[in-house]
Amino acid sequence: MVRVVGEAGDNEIHPIREAIRMADEAGLDLVEISPSANPPVCKIMDYKKFLFDQKKKQKEIKAKATKVVIKELRLGAQIGDSDFEFKLNHAKKFLEDGAKVKVDVFFHGRSIAYKEQGELVLLKFAQALEDVGKVESLPKLEGKRMLMIIAPKK
Repeated sequence: MVRVVGEAGDNEIHPIREAIRMADEAGLDLVEISPSANPPVCKIMDYKKFLFDQKKKQKEIKAKATKVVIKELRLGAQIGDSDFEFKLNHAKKFLEDGAKVKVDVFFHGRSIAYKEQGELVLLKFAQALEDVGKVESLPKLEGKRMLMIIAPKK
């Protein structure tokens, strides 16, 4: 015995063979919806059309999902003003296009002893980009690199 639910809205209990016969007469499939219910619930429907609609919905969801783009900029601890402005203009363009910007300062050789300079450069960079982006992660040291991520403002 199974509970048969169909497009017509009937909600009746039938023997399994009769439910299959009803589905065949309608030219549709008998699909088990809830096997753990007592009695199990089946629905008369076009199963291939159901699968097609499911795939279509999944494609729409995937198409609407935003892909996060991360652009990376590398600065030096003793960067000049013109180079700083050049990198700053690139970062502004990236943020306006909707991409996140990962800014890092790479310390060459013994310059790691002056990691405060690198942190100051990154904070100055973040402050200059206040109008188009917000700091997602503050500067942190990873090996010989100090990283900071800036996300675009909505």
